[in-house]
Amino acid sequence: MMIEDIIAGIDEGGPKSYYAFETFVQHLLKHHIESQEKRFLISTDSIKYGDAYAPDGFDQFDGPTIIEVKFNLSRMPVKIFIERMVYRLLNEYTENNFKTVLFISAKPISERFILRVEDELKRDSFPFKVIFWGPAELNRIASKNKKVVSKIANNLFALRLSSAISKPIRDWKQERGSIVENLKSCYKKGQFSLFLGAGVSSSAGMPDWNTLLNSLFVTYFTQEFDKDITMGDEDISDLVSRLNSVDEPSALMAARYLRKGLSKGDGDAKKFIEAVTKNLYKLRNSELSIDSDLIKSIASMCLPRRTGAKVQSVITYNFDDLLERQLSNNSILHRCIYTDNESYDPDELPIYHVHGFLPEERKSYDGLDNSTLVFSEEGYHQIYSDSYHWSNLVQLNSFRESTCLMVGLSMTDPNLRRLLEISSKNIERSKHFAFMKRLSSNEFCYEIGKEKKSKVIKNVDGADKFLELHHTLNEELMKELGVTVIWYETYDDIPKILREVTKHEIY
Repeated sequence: MMIEDIIAGIDEGGPKSYYAFETFVQHLLKHHIESQEKRFLISTDSIKYGDAYAPDGFDQFDGPTIIEVKFNLSRMPVKIFIERMVYRLLNEYTENNFKTVLFISAKPISERFILRVEDELKRDSFPFKVIFWGPAELNRIASKNKKVVSKIANNLFALRLSSAISKPIRDWKQERGSIVENLKSCYKKGQFSLFLGAGVSSSAGMPDWNTLLNSLFVTYFTQEFDKDITMGDEDISDLVSRLNSVDEPSALMAARYLRKGLSKGDGDAKKFIEAVTKNLYKLRNSELSIDSDLIKSIASMCLPRRTGAKVQSVITYNFDDLLERQLSNNSILHRCIYTDNESYDPDELPIYHVHGFLPEERKSYDGLDNSTLVFSEEGYHQIYSDSYHWSNLVQLNSFRESTCLMVGLSMTDPNLRRLLEISSKNIERSKHFAFMKRLSSNEFCYEIGKEKKSKVIKNVDGADKFLELHHTLNEELMKELGVTVIWYETYDDIPKILREVTKHEIY
């Protein structure tokens, strides 16, 4: 049958399948209902109005009808379905006075599921009807609209993107407020994990990747030219800058180059690790507080509450120990995990350093030499190619078992995206959150130099439309990985949002 073939073609598992099916249903119903000269609205706010709304009804549905799309409705326990899907709509009923809620599932809905839901609903007097549709009902609609079915099915992502950008101009900050409320609700429930990237350490003045690499280049060449009186530190810095501007090696390739040079031998990584550790902390911008607002707000999220610990684990891609210092200052019990044989007590918060750990005071930790330092191509390839590497398993477990908030990550790392895609196979909608920087028209259209501000894009109105499309496309792509984007304009926005999430939880 027509619908089964379409569903089979998009059934990859995870949010990507759900969003493809949702787009198909929305556009099929749009054509079908509007052909009856009735209104059909694709929701701009899925929390408030469902996935679509037919204010005039259609077919056998008389009066306002809310439409909710699911991929596999029968997989949801009946009680959870009633609590999350049906009772939630009571609040919306007072505003909209709709008569029917139509649930549409890509997979067949078992008779047992429908009967149990009906039995539960009979116990309360609901002011609206609940109706279920599966593939059979969709086939009846598709058979009446054969000309448009294949066109819709062959252009699902384009239609989805078109729907997203054709909505009225969005107040993204207002939308962010709703997302933060959802994040707050997830945090309060517990089973929450934090994923931390370089942006967290940068807030405390730690060097970025390129600064660290350049400093290591200088360290390496200084060692090589230490007997050459004609080569001073300034000369070497000039040579390194010129090399990077002319040759432009990739960061991972440059790191491999440095690892080989500083290690002196294939089996001797100690000198390399010492050099990285020394440069990492030496380059910290001391004008910035080591206990930045961002690090303090993250540590505050980790404080146990009266109802127990909300954050179950922290996964960090950073080498440094700045978060650990703040946790100690806050008297929060924690344990650094950087090898596959580490363990922690139930009262301790595990801090997983999945790319290696380089504390400033190495003597305070045992077994650091056994940690895999993902600094260059070798370390990255080792983790990427080993599906059962402990760091991959830790990340996958957190993605599957927890709601995860990603802070200070660019979200471009291929291994991170691969793990997100793997873990998203068992969910329908996005369950994780990630902070991502939103480009403003000002910073996109103008080049700000030391002395003047110059315009680099002439058509500013066109740039605004382009940026809206760019941000919307990123949101849709992240949804397919199970991630909802929380946009920010400046780094100062992030700790403010984190404090908003935790402010009602502090005892």
